[in-house]
Amino acid sequence: MSIEIRPGSESDYPTVLSWFDEAVEWLVARGSDGQWGTEPWTGNPEREKRVREFVGGGGLYIGEADGIPVGALVLGERLPYTPPVDEPELYVVLLLTSRRRKGHGVGSELLAFAKEEAGRRGIGLLRVDCWSGGDGKLVEYYRSQGFTPTVEVPVRDTTVQVFEYRL
Repeated sequence: MSIEIRPGSESDYPTVLSWFDEAVEWLVARGSDGQWGTEPWTGNPEREKRVREFVGGGGLYIGEADGIPVGALVLGERLPYTPPVDEPELYVVLLLTSRRRKGHGVGSELLAFAKEEAGRRGIGLLRVDCWSGGDGKLVEYYRSQGFTPTVEVPVRDTTVQVFEYRL
């Protein structure tokens, strides 16, 4: 499957929100509700606001297959809970794919784009974090994409693993 990546916009809000709902449903079915809970994001004002910030804050890219959106990537500044670094960096604020395209390499393509974008900007460090609980498959996924785990940090009632990729 060929993925084209385009800049996102606020018009992508319904699609991105639906992917959060898909992800929650999928995680619950796997017994991994510790990441985002058991309830859909749709209808939750706080979470809907968060998605609006993702799509309206700049840095949103949408991956499309045959013109159909299949994944979202948000690039920007590190998140507040993430330890600062002493060099310029680009941060993967969000990586989210449609669960209907699981196994088609959408996330890998979006991360490859993030690496290329960091290079285009002359930035040698790309960082990302993920939930480190559950079965550990999310942590292994980022390792499989060439990211190196650095530190774990507490966030609310869970822990996230911070990774780095050096260009």
